[in-house]
Amino acid sequence: MKVREIKVIYSDHGDKSITVNNSKIVHEVALAHWDMNIIEFQEEVKIMLLNRANAVLGIYDLSKGGVASSNVDIKIILSIALKGHASVIVLLHNHPSGKLVPSTSDRYLTSKLKKACELVDLFLLDHLIVTKDSFYSFKDNKNIL
Repeated sequence: MKVREIKVIYSDHGDKSITVNNSKIVHEVALAHWDMNIIEFQEEVKIMLLNRANAVLGIYDLSKGGVASSNVDIKIILSIALKGHASVIVLLHNHPSGKLVPSTSDRYLTSKLKKACELVDLFLLDHLIVTKDSFYSFKDNKNIL
C-alpha cells in the first residue's frame, strides 16, 4: 500500500547574505521582492525567513487578496518557516490604500502568530505594513511585539 511521499527541499544558492538588523533594511529587502505595479492595487502577504543570525534565507509569497484584505493561515506560515529551516520570521503585507495604520485584524493576526511561533521555537521579529514609499513596523511602534 502506497502513501504520499513528503519532501523537504532546502537550497542555499542565493547571492551574498543580507543581514537584517533594523526595520528599514527589512522594508528595502521586501520592496525588492514586491511587484510595484500592483502594490497599490491588491493586498499581498509575504513571509521573510531568517536564520539565527538574522541573515535572510528567502521570502515566501503567502497570499494575494483584494483591495482590503488577504487570507492568512497561521499553519501555512509555520509550515513554510519550519520547512525553510528558519529560526526567525518577519510577516509582511501591503495596504493598497497607502495608509500605514494597522487594522484590528492586523493586530489580532500579529498577536496570534507570535503565540503560535513561540510554540514551535520560532521568533517573530516584526510585522511590517509596506507601501512603495514607506512602512509601519509593529516592533518599532511597540505594537504587540
